Amino acid sequence: MSRFDQAKMLMKVKKIQKELQKEVIEVEKGDGAVRVEITGEQKIKKIHIDPDYVDLEDIGQLERWVEDAVKEAIAESQRIAQEKMQPMMGMLGELGL
Repeated sequence: MSRFDQAKMLMKVKKIQKELQKEVIEVEKGDGAVRVEITGEQKIKKIHIDPDYVDLEDIGQLERWVEDAVKEAIAESQRIAQEKMQPMMGMLGELGL
């Protein structure tokens, strides 16, 4: 692979990384009680909890909703990143990355 091809490849990877920074995944749990927003880089942007759904007698349920929403958001973020990077993986191997 020529240096030019390597440079093009790295530019494409950087472009995908920027796209992932802008990508926002939103996951809801508990019929909208908990909403998590996370970027394609797996950085949490926001966690919203609707107070109408909060039962002070069952905080454990709220904790489960938050945990499940975060886990699902991270998994979806990873899936999107993998999908966008898949075409590049073979070529990155040739670069030794």
